[in-house]
Amino acid sequence: MKATLGERLGAGLIIVLLSLMCLSILYPFLYMLAISLNTGADAAKGGVYLWPRSFTWINYQIVLGNEVIRHAYLITIARTVVGTLGGLTVTLLAAYGLSYRSLPFRKGIMTYILVTMLFNGGLIPFYIQLYKLGLTNTFWVYIIPGLFSAWNMFVMQKFIQGIPEALIESAELDGAGPVRILVQLIVPLSKPMLAALGLFTAVGHWNDWFAGAFFVTNPKLIPVQTFLQQLLSAEDLSSVLSSNQNQEAFARGSRMTNITLMSIKMATVMISALPILTVYPFLQKYFVKGVMIGSVKG
Repeated sequence: MKATLGERLGAGLIIVLLSLMCLSILYPFLYMLAISLNTGADAAKGGVYLWPRSFTWINYQIVLGNEVIRHAYLITIARTVVGTLGGLTVTLLAAYGLSYRSLPFRKGIMTYILVTMLFNGGLIPFYIQLYKLGLTNTFWVYIIPGLFSAWNMFVMQKFIQGIPEALIESAELDGAGPVRILVQLIVPLSKPMLAALGLFTAVGHWNDWFAGAFFVTNPKLIPVQTFLQQLLSAEDLSSVLSSNQNQEAFARGSRMTNITLMSIKMATVMISALPILTVYPFLQKYFVKGVMIGSVKG
């Protein structure tokens, strides 16, 4: 069927609007990349927008030469991997258990979980609870409080309930128990949803700076996003370049390129953003499929 003039104009308008939206999202990223690859003194003059005018690697050498930020990356990677796997495991087990309509006190448990989505005790009671449990100033303060997500559990539960009961009943007739059904039936069928929830959880762990800023005082336990938050609020480079290697690189770079705090900030932002961006292409197929399935079954 041939499209009418109005339909073609509407499609063209949609393409233009989406293109402008993509450019508005892409331009800040390209701007920060150009500044991070440009000498600080030259970038301070202005006029650097999409491409570095005076190319240099010194900003990244300084950032990657910082022992604090290298250790912060290890903390961030560890909490992202452990927190994502742990969160998916707890979410899957809770959703699988609550998907059984014959589960005792099922309605009461689901009501209790729903209440936690609507109300919370506030920041101070939450901090006191973490302190009493001995989680403050430890690595596990990043993992344990975020293991369970009520929203993810309800989404996962709806997905499991959408699996035909005939499959589960046939497995039970073959002698499969709940654990075997979970491992050999539910998990393989739930890969798209697990990938979508896993991506959300991983991004949440990677981008979180709040826990490191308020619940941790040990510099060796600070994640990279907390370091970045402290860097963005810094007023001079002396508080950032604390190691001897950084001081030497700064002195060498000052003679050659006149490094500025802005160029260091942009390099840190790029280094902290690129790793999580590289994950999207590999999970995009499962991510889109999982979101579509969840929206239909929800």
